[in-house]
Amino acid sequence: MTSRVIFLYKFLLEPGKIGSITPSSSFLTNAMLANLPWDHMETIVELGAGTGVFTNFIAEHKKESCQVLVIERDFAMRKLLKISHPTFHYGAKAEKLDRLLHMRNLPPADCIISGLPFAAFSEPLRHKIIAAVYQSLKPGGIFVAFQYSLQMRKTLNDYFTKVIIDFVPLNMPPAFVYSCKKTGCSNLCRMLKK
Repeated sequence: MTSRVIFLYKFLLEPGKIGSITPSSSFLTNAMLANLPWDHMETIVELGAGTGVFTNFIAEHKKESCQVLVIERDFAMRKLLKISHPTFHYGAKAEKLDRLLHMRNLPPADCIISGLPFAAFSEPLRHKIIAAVYQSLKPGGIFVAFQYSLQMRKTLNDYFTKVIIDFVPLNMPPAFVYSCKKTGCSNLCRMLKK
């Protein structure tokens, strides 16, 4: 089956876990990933890899020494990704990201890329995942995520001192790209560290 057919099938079975009827477009992929500092990244994490649209881009653009951890909850999709990219590390739960990096002896991430459907998650789970993302980024690290609404703006502003939002109309559906940099610690992050 093609990735689009697999994606649609999985969406019909569990729309809350997949979040879209079709994989990300090349326009969204470029908006998310084209301008990342590929030559300077040693550890990259992808959350919610799905059929691997972003994973393939990462494989093509990362430097050889860069380690990649891919998080995908769906077992069948994760199995296909392992076949396509056998040198990458894999896990299933984004909220346990900091522990997964530690278990695989990987350093904090230079960049975390997310295709997770946060709108379909409970508020406590959203906060657990974003807290794990924040803890898993090195200082100066980048978190890039796309969503189909502006719902995550407040949550991301709670954790990150710098959040930039771009709009990508040439995607189905149109999407917002959130680019966050770990440049300092917000009030909420200071509370988490206590």
